[in-house]
Amino acid sequence: MLEKVYWYTYIVECSDSTYYTGITNNLERRMAQHNSGKGAKYTRGRTPVKLVRSEKYGSRSDATKREYAIKKLSRSEKEEIVKHGGLLLNK
Repeated sequence: MLEKVYWYTYIVECSDSTYYTGITNNLERRMAQHNSGKGAKYTRGRTPVKLVRSEKYGSRSDATKREYAIKKLSRSEKEEIVKHGGLLLNK
């Protein structure tokens, strides 16, 4: 029987204090990619990055929807998610 694959929406804080949001099915590997300069283009010049929030989902589709919702938020709204874990989906 196959093991269930979970997807994660995550937020990292870059070295310049900006936030980057993405999805992955392996957080440890993805953080290593970001910090080695092999992650997203946005984070390449902003290493090291620090994982500040992650949320677990049962499908890639759900994780992608959450990523899209977070990317539309203002910085202050993202800070609320990081600090308090609020959902803030209705924007």
